[in-house]
Amino acid sequence: MIRIGVVGNRRYDRLDDVLRLLRRRAPELGIALEFEDELHEVAGGERLDDPTGLDALITLGGDGTMLRGARLIAGHDVPILGINLGRLGFLTACGAEELEQCLERVSTGDYLVSSRMALEARASRVEAHRWRALNDVVLHKGGFARVVRLRVFGDGELIASFAADGLVISTPTGSTAYSLSAGGPVVVPSVESIIITPISAHSLALRSIVLPPSATVAVRADDGPEELLVTIDGQVGATFAPGEMLHVRRAEQPVLIVRFADTTFFARMRTKLGWGGPGQEDVDETC
Repeated sequence: MIRIGVVGNRRYDRLDDVLRLLRRRAPELGIALEFEDELHEVAGGERLDDPTGLDALITLGGDGTMLRGARLIAGHDVPILGINLGRLGFLTACGAEELEQCLERVSTGDYLVSSRMALEARASRVEAHRWRALNDVVLHKGGFARVVRLRVFGDGELIASFAADGLVISTPTGSTAYSLSAGGPVVVPSVESIIITPISAHSLALRSIVLPPSATVAVRADDGPEELLVTIDGQVGATFAPGEMLHVRRAEQPVLIVRFADTTFFARMRTKLGWGGPGQEDVDETC
């Protein structure tokens, strides 16, 4: 019997239909489902109390649900199968209409696992403030209409001192998220690295920089609003005081994402992000 955990976002209209399909097909495929607390209220069945021993985790929603699922199983080697119920779903493996086929392939082992680098972040003054990010760690000024003066260090050496709205420190997976919107580069997920991208920097010369995965990044806000924010994957975080130091480095354990052999990173770039412009459906994808 394959043991699979399920997390989901109840705001999606199609969630109930998807849950019914899961409950119907899982026993036929030799799959035992365990639902997180929020889903257990509507789906019933077994409750997901401990991710230890899970063969996989299914996330029902969009990229945000996948990011939440990654935090739920942090520290466990559990591959995540993302089912997209929303619009973009760049990290997800398939849409709701393909769920049944995806389940069958997972039950027979017909899938690949992509190992994705994650980040570990901590604030210097409060040791309890430790976070794990699959996409990015962002230091920003919240709703204040003024720039922040930041000093950024790599392995103890000053990289730059500049004024900006904030800073995105991302993984290659997160290079297509907030970092991309801030003008950062697209990095293929297998090219492990740490990407530093200023947000609306008050300088024409300042650009993103890509550091090796072994680097330790430190950021200090020397001037700005009295209270800043550190946000992890756009979902969780804490306040951050000027003069405090934010330390970011590669996490010890990667995040495992399920993908199928007939989908590739660049195919998703073309279909999800419009990479290459219009008319890509007529382009020969091989050489």
